[in-house]
Amino acid sequence: MVLPSLLRFEITNFIASRIVGLSVPSRCGDVIPEDSPATRLNDWSTVTDSDSMPLASAARPVGVGAITAEHDGADQPRAVAASGVVPPLATRGVLVIAGVVAAVHLVAAATQAQWFDEAYMLSIGRFHLDWGSADQPPVTPLLALLMDWIAPGSVLAQRLPAVLATTAAVVLAALLARELGGDRRAQLITAGAQATALSAAILGHWLTPYSLEPFEWLALVWLLVRWVRLRDDRLLLALGVTAGVAAETKFQVLLLCAVLLLCVLVVGPRELLARPSLWAGAAIGAVLAAPTVLWQAVHGWPQLRMGAVVAREVETQSGGRPDIAFGLVQMAGYAGIVLALYGGWWLWRAGEPRQYRFLGATATVMYLFFVVTEGRNYYLSGLYGILAAAGAVGLQRRREAGRRRWRWVAGPAFGLSAAAAAGTLLVFSLPNQPYFPASLARQGETMYQHTAAAYRMLTPSQRDRTAIVAESYIVAAYLDSYSHKTGIPAAYSTNRAYGYFPPPPDQVDAALYVGSIPEELRPYFADERKVADSVWLCTGRREPWASVWPKLRHLSTELTPFAPVGAPEHRG
Repeated sequence: MVLPSLLRFEITNFIASRIVGLSVPSRCGDVIPEDSPATRLNDWSTVTDSDSMPLASAARPVGVGAITAEHDGADQPRAVAASGVVPPLATRGVLVIAGVVAAVHLVAAATQAQWFDEAYMLSIGRFHLDWGSADQPPVTPLLALLMDWIAPGSVLAQRLPAVLATTAAVVLAALLARELGGDRRAQLITAGAQATALSAAILGHWLTPYSLEPFEWLALVWLLVRWVRLRDDRLLLALGVTAGVAAETKFQVLLLCAVLLLCVLVVGPRELLARPSLWAGAAIGAVLAAPTVLWQAVHGWPQLRMGAVVAREVETQSGGRPDIAFGLVQMAGYAGIVLALYGGWWLWRAGEPRQYRFLGATATVMYLFFVVTEGRNYYLSGLYGILAAAGAVGLQRRREAGRRRWRWVAGPAFGLSAAAAAGTLLVFSLPNQPYFPASLARQGETMYQHTAAAYRMLTPSQRDRTAIVAESYIVAAYLDSYSHKTGIPAAYSTNRAYGYFPPPPDQVDAALYVGSIPEELRPYFADERKVADSVWLCTGRREPWASVWPKLRHLSTELTPFAPVGAPEHRG
């Protein structure tokens, strides 16, 4: 594929030229060897980064065709874009940070209980894989199914794609900083910010669409920024492929693409919009996204209704828009917050090149959109690395201009950011925290045990005529995640994607309802009785499932995911 080959070329070219000692020209002349005449022409400061790479002072390295300036370095990104050169890649440092991230998330993946959305992805993949579902495109369920086929029942194996994506996002964030003209230190700062984002600490080892999204958004923006520098239209085709795959993972990338195009139209570089390859790439992306979009169209566009559902849930769980506005920033982590705020300002400040200003505009529009529409606090996770890269390069400009007054803050800030990320990861691994993975998974397993016991108490003929119906998609997903152990049938539910899966067959005239009081089924069954904790047997179905199911289908999960004890025992 085009994107992996570009990434491999970046690493291979650097290793060949720096470690092996070969003189390997870049495809577009984008690596400046340290001993090149271009580098020797400059007045380097004695300050070095962790890889012993000299850092430019007020005078900056220039390559063939570069634009020089005698002020504080504000035009260096324009010079980079004009000359087609970037600083060397901080390979060792970035890979060390990525390696630490991979190791930490592998440990978390091996020890942390299964999150309900992971069980949801696995259930869709195992029992209902299609080109789409009510709220989930097919890529993540397909990955869950693939990993379950490789290692059946292994939560660690299921999470490997998420850990790989989280690790790769660290490398991509550093590469993005490099594309913006960032030296080794800026690359390492960006990688560190991406690694210690709170969103990555919480979500980075769960196989869910929102765990894969940061990697996909970073890949998309990296390709776009690289095009700004090189004007290589092949990158726009790769961008279309990336957007199409991302749309089959999570629909919000379509919003990102629309906002990016709008911001390019408003603040530039407008030359992008005149490139045929951009629209050819868009066509490729549309073809790749078409199956899941068509699924949505055939089923009445349930994804469009999810925005209002999420807003109601978020409003119930938080203090409204002020909390959302704070949460969207907080999830970047301490280092990420500082870099994102400074990066946003740097992208807009007077004197900076306009060709990257669309990044700041996009981040601003996306932030305001999710605050106004009451989105979840992790919805900007794919933008944190982008803004961190801009912030790191902006700080580099200060350093090159000799403004180093607050240089000592970097160490403590990253120490605090790493401590916060580690602490958050540990808290989410605690066994007794309500609504955290261990607690929810334990409740899900207990509910499964009660359901399995109630199902086994039925006679064989009753089992053939009884469906297991869960109150919410969360309960149904946990039931399905354990069903392979004892052979109980897959669960049904009227909630979320389950509501759009086929209903029970007509010969099934009874239901084991798992949840709180089976209020939703009462109008359609003659009798109900409690047969176990949170399990009800409903008999005497009054209408065919085909007519009942569309009436009960709903997307909201306002009901509690696990039922309280003490519900009435019987209703005749």
